[in-house]
Amino acid sequence: MNSEKTPECVVPATLDGWACLHDLYQVRWTQLHKLSAIEKSALFAETKTFLQSITSPAKGHSGYFSMLGHKADLMFLHFRETFDDLNEVELALRQQPIFEYLSPTTSYVSIVELGMYAMTQKIFDELIAQNLKIDSDAWNAAWDERMQDQFNRMKGRVFTDIPSDRYICFYPMDKRRGEKYNWYAEPMKDRTQMMFEHGMVGRKYAGKVQQIITGSIGFDDWEWGVDLFAKDPKVFKDLIYEMRFDRASAHYAEFGPFYTGLQFLADEIEPFLQGKLPK
Repeated sequence: MNSEKTPECVVPATLDGWACLHDLYQVRWTQLHKLSAIEKSALFAETKTFLQSITSPAKGHSGYFSMLGHKADLMFLHFRETFDDLNEVELALRQQPIFEYLSPTTSYVSIVELGMYAMTQKIFDELIAQNLKIDSDAWNAAWDERMQDQFNRMKGRVFTDIPSDRYICFYPMDKRRGEKYNWYAEPMKDRTQMMFEHGMVGRKYAGKVQQIITGSIGFDDWEWGVDLFAKDPKVFKDLIYEMRFDRASAHYAEFGPFYTGLQFLADEIEPFLQGKLPK
């Protein structure tokens, strides 16, 4: 849990959960096709056993996706307790025979995050009303207690399972820091209101799409990662299009590349490696 407070402004706190790695590859199909039927059978069985072993560790989850378009063929999505655990599963894949037939295309490192704009402002105002001095021992103790309460209440959202929906849309994004529009220079209350309006659009799609936000400031090239999961991929287009018109997006959002894929189970890796769509 991270927060920072100054008399002039309030930096919104975040509740942090799983360490997250998106790991994307092209399959070297030509090399794979050169294997004999016996070699393929052994390779596919080994790969299936490996994926089964990492899907549901004691603390974390892994998911597998057949990707659309030229950017990647296969994506691994890993949630783990620490970056050490992420690196462990990353290195384990690289020791597998199948890795000879995978070419990395991109990756993304982040932490599952829940932004606390409104709650940060609320707690800040409450402590000011109690005449507590900012950054005093009493302030920090009261602040930490309230944030711990929020963490306990929201723990299931930052240590979430990977949704089982068929389709995924992943993209990184930034908040703009331009000469005219600079998100970080706007007053906290204005940013809070814009995030509220942004969230209200998302609520219209409750039950149709599940969203996981990850924070990547200091970890990767963009500030956030967004994962959307749905049973109908058209919902991604509808949601993101509508959000383009709210102030937080229209003036302040900058988007990276989009990746769209179809989720499959570890047990279905064999048909995928045979060039068949996992059902």
